[in-house]
Amino acid sequence: MRSDRSARLMLLASMGIFGTIGLFRRSIPLGSSTLAMTRGFLGALCLLVVRKLQGKTFDRAAIRPRLPLLLLSGVCLGTNWILLFEAYNYTTVAIATLCYYMAPILVILASPLLFQERLTLRKILCVAAALLGMVFVSGVLQPTEGTAGTRGILFGLGAAILYATVVILNKKIDGIQADDRTVLQLGTAGVVLLPYVLLTEATDPALLTPVVILLVLITGFVHTGLAYTLYFHAIPFLPAQTAALYSYIDPIVAILLSAFLLAEPIRLLEGIGIVLVLGGTIASELPERSS
Repeated sequence: MRSDRSARLMLLASMGIFGTIGLFRRSIPLGSSTLAMTRGFLGALCLLVVRKLQGKTFDRAAIRPRLPLLLLSGVCLGTNWILLFEAYNYTTVAIATLCYYMAPILVILASPLLFQERLTLRKILCVAAALLGMVFVSGVLQPTEGTAGTRGILFGLGAAILYATVVILNKKIDGIQADDRTVLQLGTAGVVLLPYVLLTEATDPALLTPVVILLVLITGFVHTGLAYTLYFHAIPFLPAQTAALYSYIDPIVAILLSAFLLAEPIRLLEGIGIVLVLGGTIASELPERSS
């Protein structure tokens, strides 16, 4: 019982931390690629330190045959962060996060083809509800949305596609410890983004004030390293269904922060869309009734 309670608290904390990253992104005047690269390096470093303290070593025999997929997933992870951070620049934190959380719906749609999983009537209805919600959120029914908002939505949906790709690749990368996989993915994301950042995204040293540096360190060590550490320590003690449902604390926290702390407006149709997307995705995670 104590392990279960502690695991729930750790998972709750990790999802709450993930939900605040948009708020921090708003206050960091650096390019999205630079921030994504830094997040990858600092997150990997934090996990490596934790592993060292626990006396863990990499399972090289398990990693070697899976290395190509691990590297590909790391590239997708880093690029996904860039698109998500760009989405925060062009639309509200709530809308960007909601677009990002279309990823589970995309995985459901791909499952029959990739994993031979049956699409039940309930899952089809959940997908339909989420897609209808995205129509409301996208602003196509409200022509005043503007180019910037539309661009933010497209960035968010692009991030969702890449996040869904990472989820699908992780399903293919079996037989390897979750924390081994994550360290390699985070490190790969940082390494791959480094030359891109050096070639395309120069950072003005004047922007690197003590406050900005502190926020970047928090994004890397807390939002990535600590949050992933809590997540991986909690998962073994909880049912998969519980872990899946707790993951929606992240977008709920982001939406609440967007509305009440950042004072970003949520219009009526957007509010209906938020309910449809979250409701559809959460319902899709609930267990099916046995016939």
